[in-house]
Amino acid sequence: MSRTTDSNSKSHSNRSTGRRVRTALVAAGMVCLVTAVAPTAATASTGGPTAAIGGVGVGVGVGVGVERISVATDEGYGAASITPDGRNIVFTSLKNGPRDGGNAVYVRDRRAGQTRTEPLVEGWTPAISGDGRQVAANAPRQGMSAERIQQRSLDLGLLPVTCGRCNQPSLSADGRYLAFGALRSPGLLRDVMVADRDGGFETIASLGSTAPARPSISGDGRLVAYQDLTHLKEGVYLWDRTTGSTSGPLAGSSTSASLIQLSDNGSKVVYLSGSDTYVHDVSSGSAQLVPNVKGVAIDPTGRYLLYAPIDTSGPSLVLRDLQTGADETVSDQPATAETDSVSAGGRDVVFQSAADGIVPGDTNGKPDVFVRRFF
Repeated sequence: MSRTTDSNSKSHSNRSTGRRVRTALVAAGMVCLVTAVAPTAATASTGGPTAAIGGVGVGVGVGVGVERISVATDEGYGAASITPDGRNIVFTSLKNGPRDGGNAVYVRDRRAGQTRTEPLVEGWTPAISGDGRQVAANAPRQGMSAERIQQRSLDLGLLPVTCGRCNQPSLSADGRYLAFGALRSPGLLRDVMVADRDGGFETIASLGSTAPARPSISGDGRLVAYQDLTHLKEGVYLWDRTTGSTSGPLAGSSTSASLIQLSDNGSKVVYLSGSDTYVHDVSSGSAQLVPNVKGVAIDPTGRYLLYAPIDTSGPSLVLRDLQTGADETVSDQPATAETDSVSAGGRDVVFQSAADGIVPGDTNGKPDVFVRRFF
């Protein structure tokens, strides 16, 4: 096992002064916009320098605070992810269920103040490309139990992914590469595959079980992290499509590990082992230990870790600067988050919660999607 360093800072401060922004704003135009949810999102406002909104400190600076992305009152929303520049957020409706062929998928363009539907794309835990122009989601085929992936581009329309039993999509920054898990016959064992939008498929691993592989692809499409829970091979692996080589397993102090996410720049792999979270540095081979927390996501630069404290008496979601050890409270009310939920430089964190009072006027009693901006 590689060298491990212990991150000991456990303070939950709300300071954002001195944090470094590494966000690259993408000026991609959005076309074919359809207003599906009320375009004006609710934002926590304050009457002084700082106020507590639902227990979360909110500053009055421009763009600082908590914003509700989903504002319709007749259904719940969740499974949200954000693009590296923080402009686009993909999420799903919880109104429909698997028997209806999956849940509706939406993309919120925060800069334009509009929400578009993704025609013909339904599913759970959708993925979005870094440029915000492609989405992918997995859901059962109509009237069938077998899952399939739907991928749609604003420019190219619905893209075919010819696999009969595939799920768990992960998109590269430009949407060209789609990593996913696929069940194969005989025995319905699992493969980890990458589809090239320009044509062709590549099998990067053939696993000996049907357990989820949870592939996570880097922004340039070069690296893919995945987990293998096969007996005697349990751990997290990293595949390099340029060299064709696989490294791993990463297993922490335990004999097994489960993957959380590969950072967008391919520099860090976050995984769980036992009750701890590890952040593996791909270049050095060392791993940073973040003890007694459940890692949730990492920002595209690999510097900021979103985690859920195991101690439920404190905040439900916390953002840690892995370089300084400083913590920022994302939400101290019950909340959850997905992978790809932190924008570059830790500037924005998107999460879902059914709690009322996170922003004023949220009284529908249903899960909503929120974004927390730190600076």
